[in-house]
Amino acid sequence: MTGTIDISIDKIAKSRVEEYDVNNVPFGKCFSDHMLVAEYKDGKWQTPYITPYRDIPMSYAMSALHYGQAIFEGMKAYKNENGQVSLFRPLENFKRLNKSALRMAMPEVPEEIFMGGLMELIRLDSAWVPSSETGSLYIRPFLIATDEAIGVRPSDTYKFVIITCPAGKYYSEPIKVLVEQTYIRAVKGGVGFVKAAGNYGRSLYPTRLAQAKGYQQVIWTDSETHQYVEESGTMNLMFVIGDTVITPALSDTILSGITRDSVLSLARDWGYKVEERKISIKEIVEAHKNGTLKEAFGCGTAATIAHITAIGYEGIDYQLPALEDRKFSPKVDEHLRNIRKGKTEDKFKWMMAV
Repeated sequence: MTGTIDISIDKIAKSRVEEYDVNNVPFGKCFSDHMLVAEYKDGKWQTPYITPYRDIPMSYAMSALHYGQAIFEGMKAYKNENGQVSLFRPLENFKRLNKSALRMAMPEVPEEIFMGGLMELIRLDSAWVPSSETGSLYIRPFLIATDEAIGVRPSDTYKFVIITCPAGKYYSEPIKVLVEQTYIRAVKGGVGFVKAAGNYGRSLYPTRLAQAKGYQQVIWTDSETHQYVEESGTMNLMFVIGDTVITPALSDTILSGITRDSVLSLARDWGYKVEERKISIKEIVEAHKNGTLKEAFGCGTAATIAHITAIGYEGIDYQLPALEDRKFSPKVDEHLRNIRKGKTEDKFKWMMAV
């Protein structure tokens, strides 16, 4: 699959990696030497190529800017103690990108371009993969409409690109979240279940309002009643109530998170009760009052596990147990890190060597 694709490589004359401490850089601001590009035109995908990372010329009439045909993925590469670089569940990201493409009326990216191109790119820029305990190479595949035309219709041309950047922890500390009861992230029949760029743009203003009140993120609720929790910021959301791990069931308003699926797989494997269902704010508040709300956390590619210290709702901050008193989320965080770093058995065969 990854060895037969024809990819032309324009290698940079001198790597910039020595200019940076890849184990200590801000998230998403320092980019690796190369990028993969594949263009779609005349009804078919053209031969992909790898080129030095750089700005690209762009028409101000480009379709993606005006009509929102833009989707992306987030994934990571890790380096173990022996220097081996591996990807975490990359085929799931490939499948989800094409799920997004179908919903946004965009052409699906062939597996040989996504996976073959990804492998070549990571091999070429493997020196950029951090070796620190919490470091990784963040990988951003994205697909944009590139027609130079004003008119509400699917584009005839597209560009698929993969860029990468070394990264540490997304959240350096546990977070405090506010239940959002005015603004909404996603509606039934919409695009909340895919990684469309607009989903994230619409979240920024409500998040800014919450941050002005001292919260780091919001908990999104359902658009119809604002009574049921859905996601937190850009993460899936989980609670430990009693001896049960509970997370909102997937729907067309909730993203099918790969980290979410991994956490649930580990929970079931460890013998925890797992429930994927609707969960209301009232149930969470009641569990807090009766002492059964043990943990709350977000999970996603960028954050992995983001521990929630307090939930703000109707003027009250409901404080959660200290991290040292939590049994599940710190354990799953460490276990996922150890799998990715090759320190423990990869029971589910999630890692793919580059």
